[in-house]
Amino acid sequence: MGKVNWESAKYDSEKGMWAIFPGLCKGCGLCIEKCPVKCISWAEELGVYGTPRVQADMSKCIVCGICQMVCPDTAIRVEKKK
Repeated sequence: MGKVNWESAKYDSEKGMWAIFPGLCKGCGLCIEKCPVKCISWAEELGVYGTPRVQADMSKCIVCGICQMVCPDTAIRVEKKK
């Protein structure tokens, strides 16, 4: 197994920030399934297990945090802007 990447990939909008930690994402797809606005999709980059990781389309994201709540590996962080 290669070196684990603990850096996050961040996506920003005027509503907030969405981050994925590729070193934690196993590519289960729960976040994609549960997103109410379907803004999460598979990324070209791979996660820690060599499985696809996810990315967010911030033009659609409502920063609700459901993806963060359903992620079994705490690989997603969502922050609303005040």
